[in-house]
Amino acid sequence: MNKNIVFTVIVFFTVIVGLIWIARPGGKQDKNLANSGSVLSGAFSAEESIFDFGAISMAAGKVSHSFKFKNTGDSPLSVSKIYTSCMCTTAELSAGGKKFGPFGMPGHGFVPKINANVPAGEEGVVEAVFDPNAHGPAGVGKVERVITLENSAGAPLEFYFSATVTP
Repeated sequence: MNKNIVFTVIVFFTVIVGLIWIARPGGKQDKNLANSGSVLSGAFSAEESIFDFGAISMAAGKVSHSFKFKNTGDSPLSVSKIYTSCMCTTAELSAGGKKFGPFGMPGHGFVPKINANVPAGEEGVVEAVFDPNAHGPAGVGKVERVITLENSAGAPLEFYFSATVTP
């Protein structure tokens, strides 16, 4: 009977880990952040999709950066969801005269559909906030994070940032 309990526990944890692995959003965090430049997703474009904070101190606290994007199409587009790759990062969206968020990592809370409209020719802004203290004292060194905007243009629009965290 003891072997059955151990076997059941192992199977249970294997299934849970598998479900978490399958549910992760895209898994594209391994992109090379050294290749900066403009990005085009459907009719959304952004001059800057990659940002490097450089060296930041845990003692100094949170840092933020604004990523701007534009609807270059002829019709309105909508952003349906926004989420981050890590719980140390939050993102707020400003589009169509409204603010949405802050939003975080799936798995650390529900990621609601927002349906933020971006009229043709208009800009939106994603404010990325990174907390270097979120991972505690072991969280020093190079970090790379991504913010994803699911949208009606098709391919998700992604913004990447990196930092080297120091104590």
